[in-house]
Amino acid sequence: MKTLKDVISLKFKTSESEGVIFHGEGQQGDYITLELKKAKLVLNLNLGINQLGSIFGHTSVTTGSLLDDHHWHSIIIERHGRNINLTLDRHMQHFRTNGEFDYLDLDYEITFGGMPFSGKPSSNSRKNFKGCMESINYNGNNITDLAKRKKLEPSNVGNLSFSCVEPHTVPVFFNATSYLEVPGRPSQDVFSVSFLFRTWNPNGLLLFSNFADDLGNVEIDINEGKVSVHINVTQVKKNRIDISS
Repeated sequence: MKTLKDVISLKFKTSESEGVIFHGEGQQGDYITLELKKAKLVLNLNLGINQLGSIFGHTSVTTGSLLDDHHWHSIIIERHGRNINLTLDRHMQHFRTNGEFDYLDLDYEITFGGMPFSGKPSSNSRKNFKGCMESINYNGNNITDLAKRKKLEPSNVGNLSFSCVEPHTVPVFFNATSYLEVPGRPSQDVFSVSFLFRTWNPNGLLLFSNFADDLGNVEIDINEGKVSVHINVTQVKKNRIDISS
């Protein structure tokens, strides 16, 4: 395909912070890749290079954050030549691509949820998308419906199901005055804890526990947006360990 205008829209939800949502490329150096990186949305676009390779057309735009929250997020990409509108959850970002070409030449297959292994270093390091997508629309084509009715030719559908499996996790909401107290484990040499959390607050206590026999305590908190671990041990000279991230 050689297009001057493109409109791509879809909705997704995932608990993974990395993954290719959409990819297409061509023989003239053109490519478009939409992916999650560190739970942010990244659009990479190149409308081609000239024969001398002197036109640098690569353009990369990042938007959003914490998109691995397993909530539905909507994306709309509208392109007219070098002018792009990228909308994530109704927040629109406008930009112009680098280079001087206006057409997007995609000679190979367009893939959703991953990209084919091409032998290029860029294809190795990218993870396939893991999660749910719906309402995939590419230039007026309802890709979701066509795939379900097996009307896409040629197509290579891997382990794909037309349903969205919910994770078996039970969230707990704390309202800044509530807390959850659980019994400790006496006579244990190892203290181990793991959890996921989301908050808009820059400060707060996440966990506190006293050790048995007055041997000290451990505290995990958020301080100005950073997670800190404090371990107090009463029986050694260096009796306090502080770790911040």
